[in-house]
Amino acid sequence: MSLPQVHHITHPLVQHKLTLMREKTRSTSGFRRLLNEISMLMAYEITRDIGTQMIEIETPLEKMQAPVIDGKKTVFVSILRAGNGFLDGMLNVVPGARVGHVGLYRDPKTLVAVEYYFKMPSDMHERDVIVLDPMLATGNSAVAAVERLKETNPKSIRFVCLLAAPEGLKNFHGSHPDVPVYTAAIDRGLDEHGYIVPGLGDAGDRIFGTK
Repeated sequence: MSLPQVHHITHPLVQHKLTLMREKTRSTSGFRRLLNEISMLMAYEITRDIGTQMIEIETPLEKMQAPVIDGKKTVFVSILRAGNGFLDGMLNVVPGARVGHVGLYRDPKTLVAVEYYFKMPSDMHERDVIVLDPMLATGNSAVAAVERLKETNPKSIRFVCLLAAPEGLKNFHGSHPDVPVYTAAIDRGLDEHGYIVPGLGDAGDRIFGTK
């Protein structure tokens, strides 16, 4: 089992757009657009070592062997509902990827993740999974989602979030030390309600304009 890994994506474009997203006056449409742009930028880092295969093509001058990715072997797994905000940008970069969904909600009293939906593509043992959720706060939802995904025996699992709290990272890697985490920021910590601070508020509400 590998050591816990945290990949902090510090590209200036990612950090610039994240700053704009944090602003409380940012509109729903603006927040959604920025998240889509950031997810595309993060996808380049997350898929840096994605597998390729050689195929024969013909250029205007001659035939050649050239690499292509097998997007069908990649599965983006959205933790509902906020994870859907990451999907469009990721799929713009890897349009052939399959998509799975895990429905979880956080009990407001215990902060424990409760599952209500789970749907994955077939033949998961042949696929590389990239789990999407904008916030890694307490880490309970992420831990529960990855636990369920491991039951499908995928080739690999990576977890991607926009923001992470130190408490969430500790909790997540305490349960899944073999799963690398990719994030654009590691914030100060959690408040008494389990929200990341300084954070950007409730990602789901800001994406869908429900608050």
